[in-house]
Amino acid sequence: MNLKAFLTWVAAVLIAIVPATSRTVAAPASFEVDSTRSRALIEVGKSGAFSFVAGHTHEVVSSTMTGVIHVDRESPTQADVRLDIDARGLKVTGKGDPPEDVPKVQEVMLSPKVLDVARFPTIRYESTNVSIKGQSAATLDLIVTGRLTLRGIAHSVTVPVHVAFDGGELTADGKFSVKQSDYGITPISVAGAVAVKDALAISFTVVARKPTGTP
Repeated sequence: MNLKAFLTWVAAVLIAIVPATSRTVAAPASFEVDSTRSRALIEVGKSGAFSFVAGHTHEVVSSTMTGVIHVDRESPTQADVRLDIDARGLKVTGKGDPPEDVPKVQEVMLSPKVLDVARFPTIRYESTNVSIKGQSAATLDLIVTGRLTLRGIAHSVTVPVHVAFDGGELTADGKFSVKQSDYGITPISVAGAVAVKDALAISFTVVARKPTGTP
């Protein structure tokens, strides 16, 4: 190959490579969790961990959730999520409970027997993998796998999540179940009168917004 041919070949290679390598890759958008509009709900059946009166479902709701979600709607499998719940702020709703039982349920739930919030004040979920089930102009249906850390113990949890976008805001909804025994919690009974169920159903609504001034 003579010099002229060689230089022509080099120019052709540069023309082919430079446009591909010089493209700007858009960073995923960052959404900060709105703690005033986000919540998790724990539902426990008549023989659940927080049950004192059999016959109905008890509810526990989170009052403080924080975190951040990164998502690129053009490449949703690159999304990541980190959510923190203040375990000390979990409250028994009292729905269906005799009023005199609510303080008892609250006390036991926060105690070393169950959540042990004095030692483990934060419940955390961090995603490790995201796959996509469906997508439209304003929604995503995802399967999110991540580590749920409760009482200092982490286990992998997979959650189907529906995400809806509205301008600079997103709302994510989902539901999953966990076993107390997986996190070092021994299901308890009250005075031996209530059989205890290990599984808890957890549903959530997370509302997150782009930081002010973010396009």
